[in-house]
Amino acid sequence: MDTDVSMDSAICVTGSRFVRAGLSATNCKDNLVIFVSSGGEALENEDSSFQVKSDVFFRGGDVLRTDEPVIDGGDFPSIYQSARFGNFCYQFENLPPGDYFVDLHFAEIVNTNGPKGMRVFDVFIQEEKVLSELDIYSIVRANKPLQLVDVRVSVTKDGKIAVSFEGVHGRPMINGICIRRAPQLAASEVKHGSITCNNCAAEIELSSAQSKLIRIKFAAKYDKKIEELSTQCQLKSDECYEAWMSLKSVNKQLEDVRAELDKRIFQNYYQDQAMEKQAQKLRNVSNMYEQDKKFWAASVNELDNKIKNMKQEHFQLSREAHKSANSIPDLNKMVMAVQAIVAECDDLKLKYSEEQEKRKKLYNQIQEAKGNIRVFCRCRPLSKGEVMSGNATIVDFNAAKDGELAILTGGSTKKIFKFDQVYTPNDDQVDIFADASPMVISVLDGYNVCIFAYGQTGTGKTFTMEGTDENRGVNYRTLEQLFKIAEERKEIFTYNISVSVLEVYNEQIRDLLASSPISKKLEIRQASEGVHHVPGVVEAKVENIKEVWDVMQAGSNGRAVGSNNVNEHSSRSHCMLCIMVRAKNLMNSECTNSKLWLVDLAGSERLAKTEVQGERLKEAQNINRSLSALGDVISSLATKSSHVPYRNSKLTHLLQDSLGGDSKTLMFVQISPSEQDMSENLSSLNFATRVRGVELGPAKRQIDVGELQKMKMMLDKAKQESNSKDEALRKLEENFQNLEGKAKSKDQICRNHKDKVNELELHLESKTELCRQLEKQSLQLSEEVKKKDEIGSILQQKVKELENKVKEQELKESKTLQQKVKELENKLKEKTQDFELHTCILKHKIKELENKVMMQGESLGCQSLEKKNKAVEEKLRQAAIIIGCAEQQPRGVIPNEQKVWSRTGNMCGGTSLQSSGLLKGADSLREFGRKRELQSRGIENNFLLSASLIDHNIKGGRSMDPSKALARVTRSTKVTKTAQRPLSSSSSSSSSNRISREQDTGAVIKERDRPRVWSR
Repeated sequence: MDTDVSMDSAICVTGSRFVRAGLSATNCKDNLVIFVSSGGEALENEDSSFQVKSDVFFRGGDVLRTDEPVIDGGDFPSIYQSARFGNFCYQFENLPPGDYFVDLHFAEIVNTNGPKGMRVFDVFIQEEKVLSELDIYSIVRANKPLQLVDVRVSVTKDGKIAVSFEGVHGRPMINGICIRRAPQLAASEVKHGSITCNNCAAEIELSSAQSKLIRIKFAAKYDKKIEELSTQCQLKSDECYEAWMSLKSVNKQLEDVRAELDKRIFQNYYQDQAMEKQAQKLRNVSNMYEQDKKFWAASVNELDNKIKNMKQEHFQLSREAHKSANSIPDLNKMVMAVQAIVAECDDLKLKYSEEQEKRKKLYNQIQEAKGNIRVFCRCRPLSKGEVMSGNATIVDFNAAKDGELAILTGGSTKKIFKFDQVYTPNDDQVDIFADASPMVISVLDGYNVCIFAYGQTGTGKTFTMEGTDENRGVNYRTLEQLFKIAEERKEIFTYNISVSVLEVYNEQIRDLLASSPISKKLEIRQASEGVHHVPGVVEAKVENIKEVWDVMQAGSNGRAVGSNNVNEHSSRSHCMLCIMVRAKNLMNSECTNSKLWLVDLAGSERLAKTEVQGERLKEAQNINRSLSALGDVISSLATKSSHVPYRNSKLTHLLQDSLGGDSKTLMFVQISPSEQDMSENLSSLNFATRVRGVELGPAKRQIDVGELQKMKMMLDKAKQESNSKDEALRKLEENFQNLEGKAKSKDQICRNHKDKVNELELHLESKTELCRQLEKQSLQLSEEVKKKDEIGSILQQKVKELENKVKEQELKESKTLQQKVKELENKLKEKTQDFELHTCILKHKIKELENKVMMQGESLGCQSLEKKNKAVEEKLRQAAIIIGCAEQQPRGVIPNEQKVWSRTGNMCGGTSLQSSGLLKGADSLREFGRKRELQSRGIENNFLLSASLIDHNIKGGRSMDPSKALARVTRSTKVTKTAQRPLSSSSSSSSSNRISREQDTGAVIKERDRPRVWSR
């Protein structure tokens, strides 16, 4: 009942009603004029009998669409899934005058959960309110259609229907507007308004305008009441809202108190458990103390007995010492010899350590020359949860300084891995960057460098690459060192550094610095130089470390992150920080463009371990697919395969330049010390071992680990042999000889390496010389191109000058032609004036002849009139011939003149054509000549028409007044049928005709001075 009351109160126009259903095409297709889907596209039913037009008649507003189904949507439910809302109106134009029905279609598709009063608005049609404070949700709730049908509207001569909306609470909204033709109301159906007089109680009928005015006054009165009630309602709603907000804040405080209480209970529970554990430990310690007390008492007794025995032995030894006092000089010599041997052994150790450092440096240089991927292994410490759960450490770092790492696979078995560098959990970010910094410096020298972190989720890849605000990672320290070195070299080099941040998410490349990284689709392209790049990526130019940190923070905030069983904040994409360095040597103008890729790969754990579903499962599958593609690339590079599948994944395609041999590559393999992650650790370490075995250069890596172990065994033997006298001296001499031979071999190896380095330097110098020559050639070519450009500019200037000259000549010629045209026009005017004088003379002669004919016509009969008419015509023709000959010029006669002579023999048209033919010599004056020719032809045809009429009347035997026939010569083209009446023989008619002819001749003289248009 409440909804029915609200529906009736909202309608302001009689005859209209609400329908709680969707559009039915059968109800409105017969009288349909137009149906507009607000905010939607054009639609039609199966038989194309009912069409819905797209939204084109609106002014202002925004479009809103939804995919939620509409209940009871009728034949076209999609109409109610789109709407226009906001500040807007509709105006339909070019409608025939008459009465129309306007149907409005509504549906609440925004505030689907209410409450009532969120969207209340008024609707006006032709500036008259038809709906007052309409609330769609209070009538039909959400996602249900509501129609206002049969709103009668009258259209005047302007042919317009205006529909406007005004919001009361919230913004108005409309889904569709239908306009139908309304049938004409019969006279009996038209209801006239009436009022009752207060004095006499008589009913007084009112016009529609008066009733409308009264209705508007009542509406204004009720609007004021509604406004007062709405203000009171608003105050009540504000009070309810404040009470609701206070209740919400109290509930929130209560929840906080509950959470704090739960936290305290949880802490008390843990403290009780800790107290129980400490009490148990104290009991165990007390028991152990009692046992130890008994054990130490027994051991003290044993020691007393041993002391007694030792005193006895000491007494015997003192005796033997007195006896061996004579052998002290021999013992001193032996001690000195042993000390000398120990000193020699220490020297050998120093030499060996120095040799090892040199060997390691040379080995690294060889590895860089070969282009091998260097692998650093880092292990994170145990987390608090792992320590509390009692997880054991399975990683052995005893040989970490030598680059060795051992994994305890079970019992006493170990699996040893060898890498370029191994970092323990105690190593800081500074120690890690100290070993990676030489590769970073290579970027400023013009080399491409790639550093990436690999490992399962939660092993510290992001911490190693990015770090925190207090403890920066490789990315920040790298850029900090780049700016520091660039500042030191600023007198010799200029550097331009720019940064871009990408991520590979679900095999799609995203630009994390773009305003909308998801909508921007990026693809990998190969440049003409063979370098792979991503067009459209935002490259942020940075000039200091603060700008770098802001860019890195913006990229990190846009990265895709999710949670799983392994890590709460797991990176679900491969984050790639690209640093472009453009350097220029101010000494020799040499320029270099180099790139540094800093890649934080996503976690490499198995799907079974993460136990993810839905979108996270898709992300994990794409991550494992890209990492397996990386493994395929590594396997192909290790086996020197002819085809390397870089394009199997966006990740490997982006890293093709780094893995393909054009850059120095460093890999951080991150592992966990927990025994729960042993399988993932072994998988990561095996992959890192394969990566370390890849040679990007022509030579294959030769890994020699046995030599170092042999040296250790030799040192152990030397320590054991130093205890003996004669055997130690002999063995030391032999070892010394062996070491000398090996040192010589090492020296030879070093010389060979130096020779190779010199060869490489010579090769490099030759290439630099070739580059310089190519630069010189390019400079020469650029100078030639500049010269050609200058010649081209000179030629263009000459062309412009010639064009200006041509334009000046054309202007001069046009001026001369205009002067000639003016002269010809003047001549033509003179000729026309002469022609008008001759025509005036002819008219006077014609008048005289008419008078004579009239005087003689009264006495003579019809036969004599015909003879005289013929004589007059002959005289007129002779006079026209004489005038034409007098005005004739020595120019040729055009073909139109011959036609005139053949038809009538009248020279008047020929002379006019000859006068108009003066301008036919110039092509530019053809139009002017045509106009003059038409005028002359009009005069000629007028003469021809009159003469032909006279001849026709004479030949037909019809009596005709010659004065009328002659008068037609001077008349205009508007010839009436009254001019062709036969002459009367009575004198009264002749006198009246005389008066009319005199009037006609006067009119003809007046018309001569006015400009006339002649037609055929």
